Amino acid sequence: MSNVLTFDTTNFQEEVLQANEPVLVDFWAAWCGPCRMIAPVVEELAEDFAGKAKVGKLNVDEHGSIAQKYGVMSIPTLILFKDGKEVTRVVGFRPKAELAKTIEENL
Repeated sequence: MSNVLTFDTTNFQEEVLQANEPVLVDFWAAWCGPCRMIAPVVEELAEDFAGKAKVGKLNVDEHGSIAQKYGVMSIPTLILFKDGKEVTRVVGFRPKAELAKTIEENL
C-alpha cells in the first residue's frame, strides 16, 4: 500500500498548508514522461518519511489553479512546504538521495 497522498483543490489547504509536518508536493500530469520516471522515487520517499513528513501528488491538469498559484511552469516540480510556506523547489527529475536530503533538512 502506498503512503503517497493525493492533493487537490478540496484538501490542499488542510493537508499541505495547515500540516504540522513538512509536506513534499509532486506537481505532475499523466502525459509527462519525466513525471512517470520520478513517481517510484516519490513513492519510496513517502515510505521512508512516513510519520515524519507527508508526501503527495497534485495533478496539474485536474487542479491547475493550485499549480498556477505557485507558479509551476514545468513538470515535474516538487515543492517542499513547511508551516504553510514554500521552503524549496526542485524542477525536473532528481535522484532520491537529493530529495531525501531536502526533506531531512526541514524536519
